[in-house]
Amino acid sequence: QVRLVQSGGGSAQAGGSLRISCAASGDSLYTHCMGWFRQAPGQEREGVADINRFGRPRYADSVKGRFTISKDTAKNTLYLEMNSLKPEDSAIYYCARGPVYMCPRSLDPSEFTSWGQGTQVTVSS
Repeated sequence: QVRLVQSGGGSAQAGGSLRISCAASGDSLYTHCMGWFRQAPGQEREGVADINRFGRPRYADSVKGRFTISKDTAKNTLYLEMNSLKPEDSAIYYCARGPVYMCPRSLDPSEFTSWGQGTQVTVSS
């Protein structure tokens, strides 16, 4: 059973940068699709980015060109680098492990079975 522990995030001004990490233990994240999701108050959880076993990333249109998902297989850790932050990026961010090898057709939270504890990101204008 994989365990995902998040760190990082916090507060930033609009235009600033933050990074979130997601350390996996108990199993490897290398063989699975890994993703980042976020949930703002009163809104549904939405996909931000995912990365498949081969390192191919995919991004939601809202973050494309600003966010970067990556993984360090030696450290068994997933990252989300967030640049040019906007107030609408404020949310609780979650890492998650999805299917083996390939990512689902869309950034659908229901396809991901193991979740980190969540990290607050707050962007002020």
